[in-house]
Amino acid sequence: MTFYDLLAFVHIFSAILGLGPGFMMIPVVSKAKTMEELRYAFAIRGRLHRCVMIGGTLLLVTGLIMGSLRPHLFTEGWYVLSLALFLIGLAFGPLVLSPKSKPIKKLLNEYQGKNIPVAYDQLSRKLFFYENIENFLFLLIIVLMISKPF
Repeated sequence: MTFYDLLAFVHIFSAILGLGPGFMMIPVVSKAKTMEELRYAFAIRGRLHRCVMIGGTLLLVTGLIMGSLRPHLFTEGWYVLSLALFLIGLAFGPLVLSPKSKPIKKLLNEYQGKNIPVAYDQLSRKLFFYENIENFLFLLIIVLMISKPF
């Protein structure tokens, strides 16, 4: 196994570790029926987010190292587009998702009732809309990485 092969292995493993849990972040919280269940679901979501962060960091690092070992990749449209889409997806976290999730976290910490308030539904719809866009970006990257269409 060459060093490049090892990087490719780590890159694929990182995609599974980082992207797989990311696709489950909405379904985990969508089934909650009470505030207690919702708080627990968001705790699980927080743990999943750690996997996403670790896997995403490894994806970026291994992808760039593989590109530096084979510089011709930077002339391949699929590679450059995948990298650009990944950076856009990466920026979604602090620029879009974090501001949309802060009101939900505040509600989870402050709300005292047992039933999930209507305000949560409105806030979560906004957050999940952007998370679905991000998930689509990552699915598109996966398609580009597999098919290498151009």
